[in-house]
Amino acid sequence: MITHHPSLLRLRAPLPAGLRHGTSHALLFTAAAYSPSPPPLRLLPLRVAAGGSSLVGPDGGNRATPPQPGAAALDFARSNFLPLALIGGMTLGLLDPTLGCLAHKYSLSKYSTFGIFVISGLTLRTKELGAALQAWPAGLFGLGSILLFTPFLAQFLVQIQFFPREFITGLAMFCCMPTTLSSGVTLTQLAGGNSALALAMTVISNLLGIMFVPLSLAKYIGTGAGVSLPTKELFRSLVNTLLVPLILGKVARETSKGFVDGNRQGFSVLSAVLLSLVPWIQVSRSRSLLLSVKPKAFAIIVTIGVLLHLALLAFNATTLQVLSCLKQKEESVLTRKEYARAVILVASQKTLPVLVAVVEQLGGALGESGLLVIPCVAAHINQIIIDSILVNWWRQRDQRSTSAK
Repeated sequence: MITHHPSLLRLRAPLPAGLRHGTSHALLFTAAAYSPSPPPLRLLPLRVAAGGSSLVGPDGGNRATPPQPGAAALDFARSNFLPLALIGGMTLGLLDPTLGCLAHKYSLSKYSTFGIFVISGLTLRTKELGAALQAWPAGLFGLGSILLFTPFLAQFLVQIQFFPREFITGLAMFCCMPTTLSSGVTLTQLAGGNSALALAMTVISNLLGIMFVPLSLAKYIGTGAGVSLPTKELFRSLVNTLLVPLILGKVARETSKGFVDGNRQGFSVLSAVLLSLVPWIQVSRSRSLLLSVKPKAFAIIVTIGVLLHLALLAFNATTLQVLSCLKQKEESVLTRKEYARAVILVASQKTLPVLVAVVEQLGGALGESGLLVIPCVAAHINQIIIDSILVNWWRQRDQRSTSAK
């Protein structure tokens, strides 16, 4: 008979119910009590990656866990929310125009445009504007490209014989618009550019656009279309739909900075949703006209929009390089990549909300509103996609350069 030491009885863990009887099992657990104590338990490190995770196995190697399809889809939707929202609005309008026509009846597009600029004022940081003062030559060139050079291209676009005529007219109007309010600054930040300079060009070009847009439309498009544009009324409309809500948003920001900065992503999503209402309403109104347009014509106008944006990127990049070579005594701000990237991205983009405000004000003077907006929506989406690819290429090149050092 085997006698158990009292201390062993205290140390030994209780046996499972099926193993509480039998000498052999008692001998087994008694022997285990005399064996050296096992090493303390360690928590295995967990490494979370985007779209999935991987555990470090007992042997020290990584045990990869494949990313979940749902998580990958959600990450893709977050990264591409704006183009997906725009495409979704257009698709919904094509499938069922009933709700879109009802929204137009109650002037929802005007309220959505007003809301977009209120959000722009809410997210505008004053301190970032002062940081861009030293790069004023780059900013001045960017403003000239946005307000003078690209509208000049509109007179060549209107010479293209195209059917429906509104497609080419809408794209020419798009050339006369100021730069985007959000995507240019966002992409500049991702590319490692100077976001303060990008923001300064964005704000100033949109404010000056109130004066330049009506003049550019009247000079380059109104004459070619045989229409005299209501410049004064257009100016007043742009003040009410851009400047007033922008000031209201800026005033509201000064009283609630903490709330606004803590919810910037939410405001960006809301702005994208409001922007997606515009093509939804326009497509719903013009669904019958759109269905009558041949797919070939739509594909051609999309291609023209892509080529136009690539031409703007090439012009801004080449001109910056030439101007930087003229100043040889000291390093020019035009040669610094953080300023050059800000100018290239911001000066090559055009905004959609201002165009919609202009189209609404014209009331069909240059053609069917829906057909005027459709090519611009496509051009807006394409410029974001193209610039995203460019930003990704810049970031990869920076990483290779850093690794080489």
